[in-house]
Amino acid sequence: MSAYLPAGLPQPVPSPDGLDRPYWDGLLRNTLVLQRCADCHSWQWGPEFVCHACLSDNMTWQDTRAEGTIYSFERVWHPVHPALREHGPYVVVLVELPEAGKVRVVGNLLGDPHQDVRIGAAVRGVFEHHADAGRPFALLQWTLA
Repeated sequence: MSAYLPAGLPQPVPSPDGLDRPYWDGLLRNTLVLQRCADCHSWQWGPEFVCHACLSDNMTWQDTRAEGTIYSFERVWHPVHPALREHGPYVVVLVELPEAGKVRVVGNLLGDPHQDVRIGAAVRGVFEHHADAGRPFALLQWTLA
C-alpha cells in the first residue's frame, strides 16, 4: 500500500517516557495493541500510568481487533500542516472498538474524500507501513468494512 498522506509530515515517534511504545511496536506487526488494567480489566486509550477506572497502576498491553464503528468524523478542508496544502479534503474518523470496551481511537478514513460517511458504519483497520523512514513506523488507517 502506498502512503495515504503526503511526505513531509512529522514522523510519529513514541513519547519520551516510552509509555506508548507498545502501541507503535504493535502497528509495525500489523496488530492493534491497547492498554488494559490487569486488576479491573478496563481498556483505555490514551495510555496512562494508572487505570482510568480503578486507579490501579497494574497496567498491561493487550492485542485487540482493529475493527469498530464510526463514532464521529470530520471532513478536513483546511490544511493543518504545510505538507497537506494540496491534500484536501480528507476524512478523519473517531472509531469505537467494541472488543476493547468501546475505547475510541482516531485515524484517517481511506478512499474518496467525498464518500458518504455515516455514524455507526463498520470499519476495519489498515496498517500503513513506512519502512523507508529514518525509523520505520506504521500508522493505523481505516476503511469501510
